[in-house]
Amino acid sequence: MRLICPLSINGIALAAILMAVCVFIAPARGMANAQGQSEGSQTSSAMTDVRTLDGLLDLVEKGFSRERDENRMREARFLRAKEDQAQLLAEILAEVAAREARSDTLEKSFAANEVDLAQLEESLNERLGTMGELFGVVRQVAGDMQGHVFESVTSSQLANRKDLLEKLGRGKGLPTTEDLEKLWFQLHQEMTEQGKVVRYSADVLTADGDEAKREVIRAGVFSVVSDGRYLLWDTSIQKIRELNRQPPTRYVQTVAPYEAKTDDGFGVLAVDPSRGSLLIALVDTPSPTERVQQGGVVGYAIITIGIFAGLVGIVKWVTLSITSRRVMAQRKREVVKTDNPLGRVLKIYEDNRSLVTEALELRLDQAVMEEADRLDRFMWLVRVVSVVAPLMGLLGTVTGMIQTFQAITLFGAGDPKMMAGGISEALVTTMLGLMTAAPLVVLYAFLSTSRKRVLSVLMGESSGLIATKVEDEANA
Repeated sequence: MRLICPLSINGIALAAILMAVCVFIAPARGMANAQGQSEGSQTSSAMTDVRTLDGLLDLVEKGFSRERDENRMREARFLRAKEDQAQLLAEILAEVAAREARSDTLEKSFAANEVDLAQLEESLNERLGTMGELFGVVRQVAGDMQGHVFESVTSSQLANRKDLLEKLGRGKGLPTTEDLEKLWFQLHQEMTEQGKVVRYSADVLTADGDEAKREVIRAGVFSVVSDGRYLLWDTSIQKIRELNRQPPTRYVQTVAPYEAKTDDGFGVLAVDPSRGSLLIALVDTPSPTERVQQGGVVGYAIITIGIFAGLVGIVKWVTLSITSRRVMAQRKREVVKTDNPLGRVLKIYEDNRSLVTEALELRLDQAVMEEADRLDRFMWLVRVVSVVAPLMGLLGTVTGMIQTFQAITLFGAGDPKMMAGGISEALVTTMLGLMTAAPLVVLYAFLSTSRKRVLSVLMGESSGLIATKVEDEANA
């Protein structure tokens, strides 16, 4: 009995301790999750203070009691939240029902209003009768007049016309008699102003973007001028503005004398019947300098060699003309002068008269050949450039088309302006090449004719001298 009892008591105690520890761990974890790290540390410290089984049992009992209290509090919070959610759901459902009821009411009211509106429109059409056609005509005329006023330069002088036209063109009510009279007056006023030349002060938008008050002259609805320059009515901003540059000089020269006229007589002024389209086209047309710039490097090269060859050809033509006149004068003189080819040939004949006929003929032939070489000097340059210029124009055409295809590759063919540079270079260089070659070909023809005329005289005189020599020898 002494051996069994201690073992039984120890076994029971050990089992109780293990169960207490297991039971204590679960509440301790729950308390750690619910109360935080501080309570866990307190429990751990309390657990370390337990020295007996009774203390451990008491500690486990307190843990169970605390967990039950926390569960009851949590259930109470859940129940309160459930009640609040139910109340909120009820409020939302009540608001939805109220909104649906209001929507039904509005739909019924909309349907009723549509019926009333259809009845009122039908009644209005019946009451209008023929006045409806008048209303349509007034709206159409007012709309057309509004577009005309928008594009007319008379709007820079006559203001406060758009409000009435917008009212009549967009309004749904019948126009009043006063409105009809105002519309008629504006139509008559526009027709009258189109035939007037008026000098008045207007706001002009300068090229710098500033507005300046200027005295302008309006020639009907076609042209506006000021300070010797043409102006343009810009419909996008409804203002008169300066042009970036003026049209050709022959048109601008008519402005200043026209502005200087103070009487009611007639004057000469270049007007634009298209109301600005032709003026813009003239302004956008490249000047001769800009045309040359479009040719690029090839164009400048063609112009350079063309000018150089032309100057050489003109100098050579003058020289041949002077030489030809001197040769003709030498034929009429008995005295030999060496300032011309014929005189030099005759000089050789006089110096070598004692030679035999064959030797003298060779001497004269040599002299004629030397004079021919002198006459041919620099003529080759004119001929070569007349042939090379079109070839260089063809080269510019090829480079311009290469540039065009590069633009198409990069930007596509949707925008013609992206290809305009290459096409302009191709056409301008071709034009420059032909313009350079044509006068050089004509110039070379004149040079060649003058040269042949002088050579024919030299060869004829040389043959005549040889014939004279032969006759003298035969008579001797």
